[in-house]
Amino acid sequence: MDFQWLTESAYYTYFILPALIFVARIFDQSIGILRIIFATKGFKHIAFVAGFFESLVWLLAVSQILKQVDNLVGYMAFAGGFATGNFVGIYLEQRISVGFVVVRVVFRKNSDETIRLLIENDYRISIVDAQGMDGPVKMVFSTIKRREMNSFISILNKNNPTAYYSVEDAKLVQEGVASQRKIMRKTSVRK
Repeated sequence: MDFQWLTESAYYTYFILPALIFVARIFDQSIGILRIIFATKGFKHIAFVAGFFESLVWLLAVSQILKQVDNLVGYMAFAGGFATGNFVGIYLEQRISVGFVVVRVVFRKNSDETIRLLIENDYRISIVDAQGMDGPVKMVFSTIKRREMNSFISILNKNNPTAYYSVEDAKLVQEGVASQRKIMRKTSVRK
């Protein structure tokens, strides 16, 4: 069956091909964002595979643009797919929540109840007495899985909404005490 009539039609040139380019750019840009995140977290094998598919799809999209240099709709689809791919990539990254974060909390007052709740919810925390601009404060440090961050923050907001906190990515975490507690729980359950 000959499809040359379809590829030479205005419908293909101005609707089908731009739609394919748009979808390809969403795919390759989303994969690109995930590749960067996986690479910075040390997942080199996943970053390798993602990089391969990202560049392959990008090359296919660009080759279609270059075949029809005078097609302005193709350019718009290319740029629109890139922008949409950024949005989709960030959304996917937030959904899969890979890695760990370090949370630093500064309590100006009433920290005891919040600290108790964090410990009861099995968060590993370090507590430091410190001096703030207006007097003594308590600081809490915790390294948690990224997917647990919303739960951690909700405990803070619910019980101590005036607490100041900051969150940043942790590239490498050696679990130490946390992993030892997990091992002790597993062995005590088996007995």
